Amino acid sequence: MSDVSEARPPVVTPVRVVIALCLVAPFVAMLWVGSYAKTDPALGGIPFFYWYQMLWVLISTALTMTAYKLWQRDQRARAAASQKGGASE
Repeated sequence: MSDVSEARPPVVTPVRVVIALCLVAPFVAMLWVGSYAKTDPALGGIPFFYWYQMLWVLISTALTMTAYKLWQRDQRARAAASQKGGASE
């Protein structure tokens, strides 16, 4: 029962905002079709429409990895802070 009363609501921090932006950016880029619905400039004979989407596969991977690493670091920091706070009480 005490575990429920000690639960803290989620906190919006700058790190969590960056994590959210990393995860939302690929969706926004792909849903904004007007920005890449063209054939020029071609890259190696591949129209812009296709190579832009393939580039976002790589960018999305990097952003997701970044978000995951930031999340892990945030969780470790929160766990350390809660252990510090619990030990002093």
